[in-house]
Amino acid sequence: MTLGDFLWDRLGRLVLLLAAGAGSILFLSLTGTQPGILAILGLVWAILFLAVQAVDFLKCRGRLLELEAILEGLDQKHLFAECLPRPETARERALFGLMRRAGKGAVEAVSDARAAQREYREYIESWVHEIKTPITAARLICRGADSVLRRKLITELSQIENHVERALFYARAESPEQDFLIRQSSLEAIAAEAIEQHRSLLIQSGVRIETQGLEQMVYTDGKWACFLLGQLLQNAVRYRNPEPVIVLAAKPLGRQVQLTVSDNGLGIPAQELPRIFDRGFTGSNGRARGGSTGMGLYLCRKLAAMLEIRLEARSLEGQGTAVILTFPARETLP
Repeated sequence: MTLGDFLWDRLGRLVLLLAAGAGSILFLSLTGTQPGILAILGLVWAILFLAVQAVDFLKCRGRLLELEAILEGLDQKHLFAECLPRPETARERALFGLMRRAGKGAVEAVSDARAAQREYREYIESWVHEIKTPITAARLICRGADSVLRRKLITELSQIENHVERALFYARAESPEQDFLIRQSSLEAIAAEAIEQHRSLLIQSGVRIETQGLEQMVYTDGKWACFLLGQLLQNAVRYRNPEPVIVLAAKPLGRQVQLTVSDNGLGIPAQELPRIFDRGFTGSNGRARGGSTGMGLYLCRKLAAMLEIRLEARSLEGQGTAVILTFPARETLP
């Protein structure tokens, strides 16, 4: 609260007090009180008036700062009403009572939302576990089909598995600590696993993979880093040109390792580049080709933030796109 806010809030009361003081002095003057006495009375009244307002202002400001400090110290702001100090006035008792009633409703709403979210996450995790059984069965059935049909079916099943992994990550995104294990991992092994998981898609799409300098160690969760890299590979395949090439190149940068995933595909229009990591953004290429959900790169950005990986993209329309991932490579010194 500023002094201006305080004065404006009490403007009516202050005007009334000033008018009462001026009226009292005028009345005493008309009754023949000596000017010297009037001057002394006026000075005493002014000093008392200013002192009372100053004390009131400092008290109100101190109280608000106390409440603000309590709020800032809370991790869960909706519990503010439960942590209020003892009210000092009848007005505060009334206001704090209303705030506690409102806070109780907010706490109940948050609790209900968390319970519903937890049930939904548990359902998704259960669904992912169950859906993998028919996917595995379908892969076994594919072995009896001719080579062309088998290759096509395996590619489609791989796509289904990718969507299932997306659903699992999205369900666990609010509590990543339950499924993340950060440790020193081989970037080469992560890249190899991501390529292997998408081998059918890459072969069917005629994509050539090139790797450079992947013999690096990084601090990350290998499973989810592989998932992130897989999303980038899928994007590169989706927006490929007739002779697609994807290059995975890494280089050390002090305590970090920079991995660049580049392709020679369609590229991204300059005006769309700042939005490619936004949720649901498909862009002109996605709308032209169809089937794009705008969730892949959004999940990449969210996952990268959780893994403390810096993610950025560069692109020239018609020439290709490069996505740069900067991994922690060494433990930070305390």
